[in-house]
Amino acid sequence: MTVTMEKWTYKGLDRDGNKVKGVLDASSEAQAIQQLKGRGVIPDVLTQKGAGTGLQKEITIPALERGPSLKDLALLTRQLSTMVSAGVSILRALTIVKDQVDNTRLRTTLTEVSAKVESGVALSDALEDFPLVIPPIMVHLVRAGETGGFLDKSLIMVADNFEAETRLRSKVKAALTYPIVVLIIALVGVAAMLIFIVPVFEAMFADLGSSLPAPTQLLVDLSHAMPVVVPVALVVGIIFSIWWARNKNTDAVRKVLDPVKLKVPVFGKLNRKIALTRFTRNFATMLASGVPLMQSLSIVGATSGNYVVSSSLDIVQENVRQGHSIGASLAEAEIFPEMLVQMVGIGEESGSIDAMLEKTADFYDDEVETMSSQLTALLEPLMLVFMGALLGFMIVALYLPMFMIFQSIQNL
Repeated sequence: MTVTMEKWTYKGLDRDGNKVKGVLDASSEAQAIQQLKGRGVIPDVLTQKGAGTGLQKEITIPALERGPSLKDLALLTRQLSTMVSAGVSILRALTIVKDQVDNTRLRTTLTEVSAKVESGVALSDALEDFPLVIPPIMVHLVRAGETGGFLDKSLIMVADNFEAETRLRSKVKAALTYPIVVLIIALVGVAAMLIFIVPVFEAMFADLGSSLPAPTQLLVDLSHAMPVVVPVALVVGIIFSIWWARNKNTDAVRKVLDPVKLKVPVFGKLNRKIALTRFTRNFATMLASGVPLMQSLSIVGATSGNYVVSSSLDIVQENVRQGHSIGASLAEAEIFPEMLVQMVGIGEESGSIDAMLEKTADFYDDEVETMSSQLTALLEPLMLVFMGALLGFMIVALYLPMFMIFQSIQNL
């Protein structure tokens, strides 16, 4: 039987934590991952290049099922930790927990991981074969636990880390939910008035035989444009959503968008705190688990969620490789505040850098919660004023011709 070889493009990290990318030939996604593993590469993105000489494009390979959330992974690792600490073998623990997992993709992955572990493969190596489902930070923490003989504790660290990240995301979503809902309601209300109400008033105004005031004429013109604007907006929105889903994590997009996220009014400081929280917490967790420093720096950069932080950590990693201290290397990057630099420096001097980073992460976590609450309190009245002003303008513009008619009648 002839095996068809396909072209696969990849991006990831090599053994030294450096970013690499390239193209390889493989018959399937699994074989491509095995080749990368043999090269010492942990892929972040793996895509298949479209065949043919016509419209060539990259097709994303991840399974159609929704990937596991951090909450799913936190529950999984906590259950595994409980059973491992109770003396249950890792193979039996995997067999038990996979039947309790709701996410289809994660359940399938655990089935394959169990098969690999049963054949003699270490748990961390088995997890590493599924980089599109299992985050690299989880793989390295599990490997550190296996090497040091404290797998149950490292699994707890993974669960704590994912749960902290879940809480962080929940705080940000809670801060943004209200203004987004109000904005959507306002836009829907405006569209409804333009489509259904303005044409009724337009028919009334046509009988008046006089020119309309500028605000009213603006609404009438917008009402005429809605049959074209709405379908075009829907098509553009769908196309953008598809493009965004495929490209939002690419370096080209993040290089432009992430610096803007840190500079926008109000939200810039919040995004900065979020990125610093992720960096410090992940860095503390990995160092506390015994993951080597250079590997920790490369991984926490990729998991910070911001290209500016990730790029800065590449420079920090290079400086540390040349013999500089972590604190001094962080100080050269403007993204890291003085307090973080000082805490890391104190941790290096006292030999407790992981504890200092954990305290710093807790501080930034509290800062994010405070800023999220303040942001919600600030945006609620602003959004209400915005919606009231928008709808009020439309109502006044619709009734303005009538007011003018009444005024003309009174002047007669």
